[in-house]
Amino acid sequence: MRETVIQEFKLTEADLAELTPSAKESTLINRVAWAIVHLRKALALATPERGRYSITERGKTLLAQYKDRIDLKILRQFEEHRLFVRDKRRDSDTANGKAEEENEDSGTAPLERLESAHQLLRSAVRADLLQLIRKCTPAFFERLVIELLVKMGYGGSLRDAAQVVGKSGDGGIDGIIKEDKLGLDAIYVQAKRWLDKTVGRPDVQQFAGALAGNKATKGIFITTSTFTKEAVEFAKNVSNSKIVLIDGDELAELMIDHNVGVSVAQVYEVKRIDSDYFAEGE
Repeated sequence: MRETVIQEFKLTEADLAELTPSAKESTLINRVAWAIVHLRKALALATPERGRYSITERGKTLLAQYKDRIDLKILRQFEEHRLFVRDKRRDSDTANGKAEEENEDSGTAPLERLESAHQLLRSAVRADLLQLIRKCTPAFFERLVIELLVKMGYGGSLRDAAQVVGKSGDGGIDGIIKEDKLGLDAIYVQAKRWLDKTVGRPDVQQFAGALAGNKATKGIFITTSTFTKEAVEFAKNVSNSKIVLIDGDELAELMIDHNVGVSVAQVYEVKRIDSDYFAEGE
């Protein structure tokens, strides 16, 4: 069925590469799977055996009546489908039910809506984190960066990292940390806790000079603001060294990923049918 959908809608390689908001599943696979679910709940499709689907008489009638598009609004005319939808939102209040109904009309799958909501919440946390980071003291920012780098696997222990990071006293952080716990290589770190000032090419160029002066080949430049296009291009083209630029948004994302300054508020488990469990004699 997926192959038929690809041919019918002339999907491109870019279309096939598109992922759901969680980046864990192909959008095509997700949409086709949920289309099957809703058609089955409306009794327009039947499942004569595992992995096979057949159109029912109701499905044939729908196909004859709605040649161009059969969406969830159309399927809602059937009591079986209305019961299925009602079960999904039985705990919602009137306002939430209305929002759910509007989402159903758009054809967005429930899991995709859940993933979109998760991304929305993550964006809100990221914005709040960045606002708090910009308000913190230089000493607190120093500890924050040290903890994040250690959580990411750099710098050895917190004590090791703290001994070599944050010696400049200029409101930022400059120093050398271990690349790993064994200290096989070193990474030069510079961080700028700037509110509105954008990090430009001269700042990154000065950092590259510091790397060269220390015969270092790897550097991380962290800022709470942003980098100019010229700064990014310069970092990409620096010879004899690798410079990674981390702006405020990415800093907040890394903090979320590595649980620095955040905690888990709620966990939802999404269950799916284990079809192998019901495969008798196969």
